[in-house]
Amino acid sequence: MIICGHRGLANKAPENTLSGLIAAHAAGLSWVEIDVQLSQDQEVVLFHDQRLGRCTDGSGALRQHTWAELQQLDAGSWFSEQFKNERLPLLSEYLTKACELNIQVNIELKLYPKDDIRQLCVQVSQVLAALFSQGKVGANQLLFSSFEPAALCHLQQLIPEVPRALLVEQIPKDWQAQLQQLGCEALHCAHTALTPARAAAIIEAGYRVSCYTVNKQSRADQLASLGVHMIFSDKPLKVALPCEQQGPS
Repeated sequence: MIICGHRGLANKAPENTLSGLIAAHAAGLSWVEIDVQLSQDQEVVLFHDQRLGRCTDGSGALRQHTWAELQQLDAGSWFSEQFKNERLPLLSEYLTKACELNIQVNIELKLYPKDDIRQLCVQVSQVLAALFSQGKVGANQLLFSSFEPAALCHLQQLIPEVPRALLVEQIPKDWQAQLQQLGCEALHCAHTALTPARAAAIIEAGYRVSCYTVNKQSRADQLASLGVHMIFSDKPLKVALPCEQQGPS
């Protein structure tokens, strides 16, 4: 089972920052998850919330600010003085650094009411196309996820070489039909929604199942025993192996 650093590694460094990526690397993680959305001038910026107040010294909605304005914000002091003057990163610079560190990245397309779904997908695909052409990042190092099926549909058309996962909180009854329609390889769900029977059904149907946000080792071990492919965690938990793969005690 893979441990994927949630928003970088959110209990060790400010979320969705280069420091968070470096913290994940220091913890020995091979995957991180990030959130992306658009600035007012269509730059693809790492950020989770709709509004800037929780994780920066700015205010208002991120999409109401230009990249020039956003890059002046302090995105680290809220976490600790150690990260004072941490800056928001662009997707392009984050992925370039992740590739240097040999870390794979789950890119969640973060969408809020009135956001232009297709425009975000277009801008993300253009950033990736440029990185691919420069040889800085490969499609096999990435995974898209979104709670918005329309976003996954657009990405399937725009940049099909990057695999996709449908994000859900509760697992819908028609999960298999949705995954087939969107060409997804995985279902990502809240760990509290996953039962042994549902995990078995998803895996038997040929899909991977991943769970967020798991911060207790005991729960990570339970999910590993169910065949969960990956968990998203704020902490550098251990990778749990099924009993039959473990050596003698």
